[in-house]
Amino acid sequence: MKYLITAAAILIATPALALDKMTVLLDWFINPDHGPIIVAEELGYFADQGLEVEIIPPADPSAPPKLVAAGRGDIAISYQPSQHLHVAEGLPLIRVGTLVATPLNCLLVLKDGPIQEISQLKGGTIGFSVAGVEEAVLSAMLNRHGVTLEEVEMVNVNFSLSPSLMSGQVDAVIGAYRNFELNQMEIEGVEGRCFYVEEEGVPTYDELIYVANPDRMDVGQVRRFLRATELATQYIVNNPQASWDLFKGYAPELDDELNAKAWVDTLPRFALRPEALDEGRYTRFEAFLADSGLVEGTRPVSALAVDLGAE
Repeated sequence: MKYLITAAAILIATPALALDKMTVLLDWFINPDHGPIIVAEELGYFADQGLEVEIIPPADPSAPPKLVAAGRGDIAISYQPSQHLHVAEGLPLIRVGTLVATPLNCLLVLKDGPIQEISQLKGGTIGFSVAGVEEAVLSAMLNRHGVTLEEVEMVNVNFSLSPSLMSGQVDAVIGAYRNFELNQMEIEGVEGRCFYVEEEGVPTYDELIYVANPDRMDVGQVRRFLRATELATQYIVNNPQASWDLFKGYAPELDDELNAKAWVDTLPRFALRPEALDEGRYTRFEAFLADSGLVEGTRPVSALAVDLGAE
């Protein structure tokens, strides 16, 4: 009897196994692009993997990869095109997983407006938010239709992409997300039309990726994080309505018409195998940026991305 009491006392006194803490810095405010992360949190998949994940939207959308490079976060959500530029600049970052496996970017025009073909943009105005990669993407699209970048006027509209198009400030915008701006315009009663970058001469790339500092990351923790998001993606695909209910329940501001429409359009674009790496995408996009003059020379895929499961 005494032995049983002692054993029971030991069990009561033993604390629960502590979870490993991870910090994930998002690329933007929480939106359907982050579905697998939010659903993994809501379903307890991170805890099942022994993780306590802190999800942090950024005050400055450009900061998360730099913060992770500096050791002030474990994982950042970034973009494949940006990853090439960051590594070329010398930042210690490596792609460890994929969140959204197709481009979302598009060249957006009014559906019933004067621009029905890309060639008609010659002499027109095009709004943009971020210089650099977007200009290279636009240049490739224009060149395919006999127009040079010098033959259009570029207008920095900050992040007011669809409003600047709907108001007639510009003839088109580059950098619009097909799962958001198109839906936003529809809600406003103005139909838009996308010219898809991957169909117009730009190498296909992963829109959203997970990046980490290769010198600081805990490979085991990162793999457990990716496993949880993989399970969440499977759940989303199998249960689109139930997963939407989980997502919108995460925070009151998520439950609106735009997010509901974007959820449907984003769902088929999530990476089903987030850890897996398509090396060809990185090789081709690195060459594309070098040819565009945005990076000097080219770097091997091993300097840009890794498949942790293959190591």
